[in-house]
Amino acid sequence: MLKISELKTTPSLELFSELVELVQDAVGGGASIGWTQRPGTKEARNYWTEVLESVGRGERLLFVATDDHVCAGAVQLALTSKPNGRHRGEVQKLMVHSQYRRRGIAQALMERLENAAAARGLTLLVLDTRAGDPAEALYRRLGWQFAGSIPGYAQSTEGAYESNAIYWRRLAPAAGEF
Repeated sequence: MLKISELKTTPSLELFSELVELVQDAVGGGASIGWTQRPGTKEARNYWTEVLESVGRGERLLFVATDDHVCAGAVQLALTSKPNGRHRGEVQKLMVHSQYRRRGIAQALMERLENAAAARGLTLLVLDTRAGDPAEALYRRLGWQFAGSIPGYAQSTEGAYESNAIYWRRLAPAAGEF
């Protein structure tokens, strides 16, 4: 049974290991989430340690999807600390393990993230993804608006420089907006 949880504390060693595998699986499958090659175990562990430290400092939210207690996916929401941006957040690193794709997990993660953002009083979310990525269809289906693209924004795992696609979603108008 699928469960989406906000991870607020250090996870069990088992879940931590599954998060390491998740990022390795995603990048190994060509996901554009910051690496140009599949990270080794040490690099992936360091990455998740940094994410969890950021969660602990209140700088980001981390949502994890588990299916029968096995990590199936994750997504993050980076919070803005600047006084003029506290109404917005940036969705980062939506990942679904290759063994769990096409089951609605990405949509469930995004819906949970959006609900949590709205509950915190955020009124605007932004994200960027690789232009042409299958995730674009998901974002559009969920009501995200395309803002534009930057050519050659990120290097792929194959070494090519690819354009990104920038999206935004208004959760509710902020005070003074219309």
